[in-house]
Amino acid sequence: MAAVIQLESIQKTYFTGEVEVHAVRGVSLDVQPGEFVAIMGASGSGKSTLMNMLGCLDRPTGGRYLLDGLDVSHLAPDSLAEIRNAKIGFVFQGFNLLSRTSAWENVELPMLYGAGSLSSQEQRERALRALELVGLAGRAHHHPNQLSGGQQQRVAIARALVNEPAMLLADEPTGNLDSQTSVEVMGMFQKLNAQGITIVMVTHELDIARFTKRNVVMRDGRIIRDEIVADRFDADEELRRLRADHATAQLVP
Repeated sequence: MAAVIQLESIQKTYFTGEVEVHAVRGVSLDVQPGEFVAIMGASGSGKSTLMNMLGCLDRPTGGRYLLDGLDVSHLAPDSLAEIRNAKIGFVFQGFNLLSRTSAWENVELPMLYGAGSLSSQEQRERALRALELVGLAGRAHHHPNQLSGGQQQRVAIARALVNEPAMLLADEPTGNLDSQTSVEVMGMFQKLNAQGITIVMVTHELDIARFTKRNVVMRDGRIIRDEIVADRFDADEELRRLRADHATAQLVP
């Protein structure tokens, strides 16, 4: 089976006046179907620049990027936009939900921008199935201000899934959440990944990265470490531990 992501000596150079900034320096990386990968690194490591290229939000200045077997390295902006909508489901730190729009209508949005021929009824049915997949079927008519932070992120995950993309690309998806809600969201990702969904997540949090299966660490625009997570966290077990700790703390006078 072909890799979902295949990077061959990818480079990204910015120009600030007459100064060249080498943000990504010859990165090669394969991500296979069904993987759950965390891309990590400090500020200035190149991870955000790499994420923008993985998400077809930016194009490399050198090298080749194959997304689900298609070379997207030098596509025109309109073509990149079509590929983004069809092949990639985005999950952001800030949720990016429309405040005056219900959960199911938020989930429908990627289908409205696509080139498909689904009827409005088919779009709604698909949106409701995506909400059911993330455990929010009973919240379909709620607006974002009627949902908790974790529920809003689940709506965002459902929106990312609705076009059945080749992969989910998550950018600091737990950055705005408390510890317990962060674990709940990582549990959702683990369940989706167990169903075969490919997930690539950018994070700077070491504990969050331990919920994934593989960690890719960047420094100065290069990959310095690429390893399988040996002692992987299980979200269900971590939730039980957190709740037990919380119950114990409440008993302490």
